Amino acid sequence: MSACGTDAYDAAAGSLPPLVGRALAAARAHGFSYSCRPEQGRLLHVLAGGARGTIGETGTGCGVGLAWLASGAGPGVRLVSVERDPGRARTAAEVFAGRPGVEVLTGDWTRIAERGPYDLLVLDGGGQGKAEHDPPADVGRLLTPGGTVVLDDFTPATGWPPVHEGRVDRARLHWLEHPALRTVELRLAPGLAALVGTRHLSPGA
Repeated sequence: MSACGTDAYDAAAGSLPPLVGRALAAARAHGFSYSCRPEQGRLLHVLAGGARGTIGETGTGCGVGLAWLASGAGPGVRLVSVERDPGRARTAAEVFAGRPGVEVLTGDWTRIAERGPYDLLVLDGGGQGKAEHDPPADVGRLLTPGGTVVLDDFTPATGWPPVHEGRVDRARLHWLEHPALRTVELRLAPGLAALVGTRHLSPGA
């Protein structure tokens, strides 16, 4: 989730997928400002097209990121998202009413493990390891071999090791150096980056 992410769509160029438009309208109606930004949404849209089984997401919000994923996913792909706030979870479920294969769970982000493993896992509302009370998700258990994990809302790195607020960014290093992943940082906008990691096909890969 991005601060002022909902407002970022005011200046977004080009048309939006209809489902994204519905989720965005719901976010605005409920005063929810932390939707994923358009740049992040377009990345999710592209990555969802490569999934063949199940896509997971933590931090549904009002469903904007999930709508990007659902709009990009192919036929038969299941989508599961977890939102800790019951009101927002209900709002998101209403956005996807009538859209087969989309499930919104209410609760802590760790509920995402109930439906895994995933071909694509978006850690947007828990599991990134950015905070002391938020341990990194176990991608060895949550991802299929060859599966992809996405982590957003990073400031683009300008050196090595990456630094955030004057300190070495341990959360970012965790993912960039994760032994089960091949991870890259993608700059999506001047002040926005995402990490995209793919799980090795085998332990010796």
